[in-house]
Amino acid sequence: SLTTVPQGPLPLLTFTTAPYYDQKPGTSGLRKKTYFFEAKPCYLENFIQSIFFSIDLKDRQGSSLVVGGDGRYFNKSAIETIVQMAAANGIGRLVIGQNGILSTPAVSCIIRKIKAIGGIILTASHNPGGPNGDFGIKFNISNGGPAPEAITDKIFQISKTIEEYAICPDLKVDLGVLGKQQFDLENKFKPFTVEIVDSVEAYATMLRNIFDFNALKELLSGPNRLKIRIDAMHGVVGPYVKKILCEELGAPANSAVNCVPLEDFGGHHPDPNLTYAADLVETMKTGEHDFGAAFDGDGDRNMILGKHGFFVNPSDSVAVIAANIFSIPYFQQTGVRGFARSMPTSGALDRVANATKIALYETPTGWKFFGNLMDASKLSLCGEESFGTGSDHIREKDGLWAVLAWLSILATRKQSVEDILKDHWQKYGRNFFTRYDYEEVEAEGANKMMKELEALISDRSFVGKQFPVGDKVYTVEKIDNFEYSDPVDGSISRNQVGGGSLCGSVVNEPD
Repeated sequence: SLTTVPQGPLPLLTFTTAPYYDQKPGTSGLRKKTYFFEAKPCYLENFIQSIFFSIDLKDRQGSSLVVGGDGRYFNKSAIETIVQMAAANGIGRLVIGQNGILSTPAVSCIIRKIKAIGGIILTASHNPGGPNGDFGIKFNISNGGPAPEAITDKIFQISKTIEEYAICPDLKVDLGVLGKQQFDLENKFKPFTVEIVDSVEAYATMLRNIFDFNALKELLSGPNRLKIRIDAMHGVVGPYVKKILCEELGAPANSAVNCVPLEDFGGHHPDPNLTYAADLVETMKTGEHDFGAAFDGDGDRNMILGKHGFFVNPSDSVAVIAANIFSIPYFQQTGVRGFARSMPTSGALDRVANATKIALYETPTGWKFFGNLMDASKLSLCGEESFGTGSDHIREKDGLWAVLAWLSILATRKQSVEDILKDHWQKYGRNFFTRYDYEEVEAEGANKMMKELEALISDRSFVGKQFPVGDKVYTVEKIDNFEYSDPVDGSISRNQVGGGSLCGSVVNEPD
């Protein structure tokens, strides 16, 4: 339905502002404590204007932009401001998820579907939400993926010299009503269109074209159905899980918990790991469910569990999907162009790539590196140890896609999660992976630790060093300061982590 809002042309205003010097986006946008955006004068406006200024006016003029967020506190207020500023900056059409809700994979999907100039995602991913929590703004480009460094650097440079922003303060949009709303603006020939869309529909349609929904329906609702337990952790994925897994694929309604998106994620960290999804782990340990999964706040990350809480390491998860990739009809149609993993992710995927003679790329952390390879038709499946898994169907990691990929494998193999992994290790060998997170540590101590690790790297005698553990001896095979030369655009990435560098060491155990 099209609603033309009856009023005279709305005035576009320009306000002066002063720059902030801390608006440097990381690999996933600009994340700060919520009060930065809510209480600091023009903090939100400055960053949004910097995004618009980073796009040439001729490209902005009349273009489409997708907007949505994970439903955390301040999501709707931020979207109202973005709508008013988009109108004043020449954008012709905004596509927004109903009530401002869109998962990060859904934004990527819609950008690609409607050929938008990009998208603005309001999320701080797995960081806690609420007035005392975190808020974030992420800009995705026209391929549906996160803006690469050249663009985020440009946004940062603009933010340090910004003097004014443009806005249409009288423009009010009802985010709850599906359909198109049109607004006449002063000095504009064409009306400005805001289209409120069903948050789930476009994304669900895409998944229907990737997976065999009939086989999945049989698996989840047939007489010998697989008992699943899905925890949406009060993030954005709740409505997607309800619509796709329960309503469409027939999993019982009580298979999915914490499906109502909350502004503070129910006071929890929406982080799908063994620490923050402990409730799901405990439920799975009872043995009542065959398969469990949890998602993060914006729906791009996933954790997979088997019966009795059997944990699937993310590094193993992507390797198992790779080894069973033709359980997914999409890959039967497209073929497999390549595999990729981030440097900190274990080499489990490399083993499958070697066995199947498929190219393997090792990239720095950050999904945009995978996006480059996908756009050049070099990559089909990729993953990160930080619970991100995805494919070239969009340009973001995709939590629900990963769950449907696993369910497709279970439907084909007719084995338990644990048996599939044990068979996998038997066939390809097993990699052990461990990660330590040091939170809120002093920068001085952290930098000192990184310097000592760098000294280790430059000490040639460290390679070949042996470490006895119990009755086994482990030998250091390789240690290096990771550097990546992008095979697509030739860009070099070094010392990726702030203040330090990434060190990768491979320790080999004798057979």
